[in-house]
Amino acid sequence: MLQQFLHDFGYFAILVLAGFLAFRGYMDINLVVVVAFCGSYAGDQLWYFLGRKHGRKLLARKPRWQLMGDRALEHIRKHPDIWVLSFRFVYGLRTVMPVAIGLSGYPPGRYLLLNGIGAAIWATALAAAAYHFGAVLEGMLGSIKKYELWVLGALLLLGLGLWLRRRIKNARLARKVLEAERQEQSRSGTPTTPNE
Repeated sequence: MLQQFLHDFGYFAILVLAGFLAFRGYMDINLVVVVAFCGSYAGDQLWYFLGRKHGRKLLARKPRWQLMGDRALEHIRKHPDIWVLSFRFVYGLRTVMPVAIGLSGYPPGRYLLLNGIGAAIWATALAAAAYHFGAVLEGMLGSIKKYELWVLGALLLLGLGLWLRRRIKNARLARKVLEAERQEQSRSGTPTTPNE
């Protein structure tokens, strides 16, 4: 559950924390932006090149990635430059989009430039928002101390709910993919084994 939470919200949570610490004077907001930019840019460059070399293998690891990758490829074919600049802001496609962009055959030099612009916009906007959110968070923390057990319980329930929702969603997607494969096999005349 924690791994999935970090996968989905980890960068955002770290940036919010760094923004709050910068607001409190423990960190320099400019360095927060630089580190966020470097991490995002380098990670997405790596996934792009992995997508160019092994895109289908990477997406086939999980049924959910495969479906999201197919959806991402549809978007990239319609408006490639817009998606390269903005995919960081789209929840749900953020993870597979660099792989799909690499798989689509998008030019490496163009990706290098537009990915850098997108990473700079993302890092600056998110760090600035987190910095200004620091005042709100500081006010909330004063109230939370009185109710910390209730807040902890609510957070645990929320985390459990999100984990259950993800499990159910992944199970449904896996069933859809399996059903689609069976239909494809029955159309092509390929026999299915009893274990499928």
